[in-house]
Amino acid sequence: MLFGYLLATVTVIIWGITFVCTKSLLQDFSALEILFFRFIIAYIGLWIMNPKSEKIAKKDNLLFCFAGLSGVVLYQFSENIAINFTTASNVSVIVSICPLFTAIIAQIFLKEKHITPFFILGFIISIIGVFFVSLNGNIQLKINPKGDLLALFAGICWGFYSLFVSMINKKEYNLICSTRRIFFFAVIFMIPLMIIGNNISNITANSDLINSMNVNLNFSENIQRFKNFLNVGNLLFLGLLASGFCFSAWNKACKLVGTVKISFGIYLIPVVTIIFAFFTLHEKISFMGLLGAILTITGLFISNIKTSSKM
Repeated sequence: MLFGYLLATVTVIIWGITFVCTKSLLQDFSALEILFFRFIIAYIGLWIMNPKSEKIAKKDNLLFCFAGLSGVVLYQFSENIAINFTTASNVSVIVSICPLFTAIIAQIFLKEKHITPFFILGFIISIIGVFFVSLNGNIQLKINPKGDLLALFAGICWGFYSLFVSMINKKEYNLICSTRRIFFFAVIFMIPLMIIGNNISNITANSDLINSMNVNLNFSENIQRFKNFLNVGNLLFLGLLASGFCFSAWNKACKLVGTVKISFGIYLIPVVTIIFAFFTLHEKISFMGLLGAILTITGLFISNIKTSSKM
């Protein structure tokens, strides 16, 4: 169990840095391009780590399919787009309430008992914290909720991903092979999006959604993008470490410790992100934003009280 907590800790630290890497990449790549390149790299990396294939029951492919759709395509794409509209720190704080959605979904679909008075109190405090983070010092209430709502949607998607991972872990498949299969279905889902993104790349309308899905196939421009050492380094970090290694490590931690219990480690992600965003992106957080972050994390701590005696 200690090894499971160690894997989760390393994963959380790396995932906290990913928001900063993504924010940097968005200067040269669209949200969809980052997602596609990241998981192609991750998929290849996992094949190198374990070139053996594993026989999967046909009916279980649905679990891998839904895991790839919810935990990779919907979660990661929503998160990448959200960072377009708000700060990396904001997104990391809002996404940190994933464990709350994980617990709710686990109780509904797996009949696990997680909803207690402490959980409800913590959930309310966290939601209030998310509101303050979204406001982030704008006392006139003229805020752009797109990024924050997308981050909230990403958190819900992660809750469903955790559900499917719990069901997959019960099948006792090889960890790397099962993670690789999740990425395989994710890439399959992304291919139509890439085709659409290529077709709309010539649209001159300045739409946020179009910009997020734009796919650039211009050879000379791509050479320039990939000649940038920082871009390549960020993509390799996101693909090999944050995706290939971390998704495998997180799935292993869920198996060793328990999906809901280990998911509460996500509350540390905003701490890592805020620190790295401050030094690398020079992001500043207002008093209201800081208060919101504290409330969100406090709510997660309170919600976690109920798991200590039940798991």
